Amino acid sequence: MLYPLRFVPLMKEVVWGGERLAKSGKRVPAGKQGSRIGESWELSGLESDESVVAAGELADNTLPELVEVYMGELVGEKVYERYGTEFPVLLKFLDAREKLSLQVHPNDEFAREMHNARGKTELWYVVEADEQGAIYLDFSRALSEEEYDAAVEEGTIERFIRRRLVHKGEAFLVPAGTIHSIGSGVLLAEVQEPSDITYRIYDWGRVDSLGHPRELHTALAAEVVSLVPKEGLNVTPTPKHNGAVEIATCDHFTVNLIDVAGTIELDYAPLDSYVAYMCVEGEVEITAMGSRERLRKLETLLVPAEATELFISGKGRLLEIYTR
Repeated sequence: MLYPLRFVPLMKEVVWGGERLAKSGKRVPAGKQGSRIGESWELSGLESDESVVAAGELADNTLPELVEVYMGELVGEKVYERYGTEFPVLLKFLDAREKLSLQVHPNDEFAREMHNARGKTELWYVVEADEQGAIYLDFSRALSEEEYDAAVEEGTIERFIRRRLVHKGEAFLVPAGTIHSIGSGVLLAEVQEPSDITYRIYDWGRVDSLGHPRELHTALAAEVVSLVPKEGLNVTPTPKHNGAVEIATCDHFTVNLIDVAGTIELDYAPLDSYVAYMCVEGEVEITAMGSRERLRKLETLLVPAEATELFISGKGRLLEIYTR
């Protein structure tokens, strides 16, 4: 029998990661405390990085195993017809102690041809940011291929990138093909296609403990990067008191912001999709399918598609994620 599901977060140590996740309330395994944890994969069906149910009768089952058994009951009939046993999104919390590389992700067509995988469109929601916390998103002006190639070769591509100071509560859509990086001092919630394909373009001259630079993927990046700036990437919502407001929707996912101050009743009967909640502020209680779950900041919950109504109470903010 299905019920609202918690999964064991997959903690990833990376060169740009820090300790902010733990300091901001994320439960970090004892063996990883003090490590450079840059990513907490909250919900993943990717091979070799499959989320595992944390508690209840389905404990120790992986997300792909659940989709295979419960199909539309878990993810929604239309979603299952489209994605099969592949879970439609990958959810993460990211802690950038240092800047990530300037990078780009391929679209679905290119990723399928080159890697037999999905591309990567993603959405960022700023959970916390230092005073100088920033993101690098898209070009400041259109570039010719010659200008772009020369800047990459010379290591001067940064001067063409839009740098923006960010604040708690801001949100940004990052379509496949958009050059980007997360700057130091930023804690994000990330909603993305189920893909781990990244092409690094520039890594700020960074080297590892042995003095070796990380691998770049400039030839592949040049095949997919969009050299014309896009409009509408800032999708910051105005919160609705004790209600939901859409942040962004695309072919792969819809993300809403739910501001909870009391009790909210939600009707999911017409939706025909799983619903995932990422708590980005405060603490709430979610009641669905005869189960009651307390969700704290930096925690995630997956509600099966067969849930038709749900109650949220408390004081906090949630990202609500589903696939249309």
